[in-house]
Amino acid sequence: MGPFLARRLWQSLLLLAIVSAIGFAILHLAPGGPMSQFAQSAQMTQEDLDRISRELGLDRPLPVQYLDWLRRMLSGDWGRSYRDNAPVWSVIASHLRATFELMAASTLIAMLLGCAIGILGAIQRYSIFDMAATVGAMVALSIPTFWFGLIAIYLFSVELGWLPAGNRQTIGDGSLPNVLHHMIAPVMVLALVETAIWARFTRSAVLDVIGQDYIRTARAKGVPERAVLSRHALRNALLPLITLAGLQFPTLLGGALVTETVFTWPGMGRLFLDSIEYRDYPVVMGILMLSALMVLIGSLIADMLYAVADPRIRLG
Repeated sequence: MGPFLARRLWQSLLLLAIVSAIGFAILHLAPGGPMSQFAQSAQMTQEDLDRISRELGLDRPLPVQYLDWLRRMLSGDWGRSYRDNAPVWSVIASHLRATFELMAASTLIAMLLGCAIGILGAIQRYSIFDMAATVGAMVALSIPTFWFGLIAIYLFSVELGWLPAGNRQTIGDGSLPNVLHHMIAPVMVLALVETAIWARFTRSAVLDVIGQDYIRTARAKGVPERAVLSRHALRNALLPLITLAGLQFPTLLGGALVTETVFTWPGMGRLFLDSIEYRDYPVVMGILMLSALMVLIGSLIADMLYAVADPRIRLG
């Protein structure tokens, strides 16, 4: 385990360095820049713009800017937001809880519902339920997330008036029932696509397993069908599902970005788009690095869970 962790740590650090360099270069080489936001003010003179550029370090060569940013990042200083003039970490942390609530609720629903649909579809292969679930999953995967969000707003907010059209809570009311009421629509939309993914992966994994010789042998010995599924089939079908769970973060973050925009949910996805629009590079880089770190952590946890699900796998 020790050599494996050391190797993965080195690979993760190298990958983070590559991601940071590419992201930093793309942001700073893109048309416009943070100075374009300041230049829109009629009160700004050229002397003011030059002074702000020097204070932000934007007048230096790009490699020098990157090395300075990297040095400060490694020391725990994520920089300051150009727009809010506040530490980047505090800006991200103020939006992190909202995104975590959205992603945690949608992931839990998608895993439970998707796995149940996938298992039933595999057991009842080619039945009406299996075909309906397959068609439903294909439809959910084919239609953009924002379209589902707009339909949910029109149907449940405009026509029926059951759910709020957006925001995380009613102004002046931060009670738990009010927050949960606002969460229903965005969680439902975000979980829809994730449920389809989990259902398709679970169905394929279980189908691969129940056709194996040891499953037929267990059935021939008279082992009850429920025991065959729980002790033999599902345990051996876990590996591809563990891989899916470990790599779900990028998909969830992308879906949350769209969902938060449609429902004006004050999370990291909405902050990311606003920061790109304002050319708030420190915040964009902070979100980029945090997202990359979470992807790597999820992948590492998935690899370690392999050994728990299958004792034949040894990490070394």
